[in-house]
Amino acid sequence: MADDRSNAPVNRARISGRRRKRPSTRRRVVLYTVWTLAAVLVLGGAGLGYLYYKLNGNLTGVDVNAALGADRPKNVDNGSMDILVLGSDSRAGENAKYGKDEGTSRSDTAMIVHVYKGHKKASVVSIPRDTLVQRPSCTTKNGQQAPAAQQAMFNSAYEVGGPACTVKTVESMTGVRMDHFLEVDFSGFKQLINDLGGVDITTTAAIHDPKSHLDLEPGRHTLDGEQSLGLVRTRHGVGDGSDLGRIKLQQAFVKALLDQIKQVDVFGNPKKLYDLADTSTKALTTDSELASVSKLKGFAESLKGIGSGNMKMTTLPVQYDPQNPARVLPMEKKSELIWTALRHDQPVPASATKGSAGDATSAGDVVK
Repeated sequence: MADDRSNAPVNRARISGRRRKRPSTRRRVVLYTVWTLAAVLVLGGAGLGYLYYKLNGNLTGVDVNAALGADRPKNVDNGSMDILVLGSDSRAGENAKYGKDEGTSRSDTAMIVHVYKGHKKASVVSIPRDTLVQRPSCTTKNGQQAPAAQQAMFNSAYEVGGPACTVKTVESMTGVRMDHFLEVDFSGFKQLINDLGGVDITTTAAIHDPKSHLDLEPGRHTLDGEQSLGLVRTRHGVGDGSDLGRIKLQQAFVKALLDQIKQVDVFGNPKKLYDLADTSTKALTTDSELASVSKLKGFAESLKGIGSGNMKMTTLPVQYDPQNPARVLPMEKKSELIWTALRHDQPVPASATKGSAGDATSAGDVVK
């Protein structure tokens, strides 16, 4: 068990979104793709009926339930819902420009979204990709059995066995059964932002990161899809260059964008409605229970009451690994406070993140 120790404070960049009629990542901002699709499906309503056949063909589904079988946490039927939101770092196809395609993918984005009973509020728990965890045995993409591993990087679960192995790893860590999973890719995210007309942000510090191709001075900016992708990918341009700082940047971006979704005039612009629906469904991979437009519409209806004001963002409590500062270890006692709260459909206690290295990167001034 890792000792619960805090991390030294780091420098931060602050971001805020302002309301705009031309609203608008990949990685943790995959959540925005889901909420955008939800808004489009809900607002479009029956008007999307004639597109259902085409949009259904865009969606990719994975039968996680069949892959994992019965050896899973209890499915608690209390009206709440738990969703694992993923973003893989594949460099295949249109994503090749972001790095060499080595034939594998890892889940650089992982967020557990707990929707509380009544579906009026939610808690989002980000899991840093560099977290060292106990990965359970998983079935590989070739149908072989990969043995369990100690001290494995969290994002390697996706590489070993795809979404099913990642779901199994998360359920093993948390004791919380995932009702659904959703995943989005680089190119889909970028196109979605472009379809929305960009996003307005305000930075209070310069962000210069050649690795993510981002070059922003302090002030207000309207970012297109490529720039938005750069923003949510950057880690060297803000803070101490760690993934923890990037998570907080991305969480702030998610909340700002959620505030803008309702400004999309889908009825006044049928082409925008079609483009958004087409891009969103192409960008998403879901569990098989959500892999149709009609099911996604029902899912969207159940989430439409959740906005940024009633969404609590949290990062798994971690400390830097004393053997390798590029990795982090879960603070087990504090993590269990989070998982217990979610299992009982309760708010995440503030004490759960105090002293966490992730908490040190978000000391109240990340977002205005």
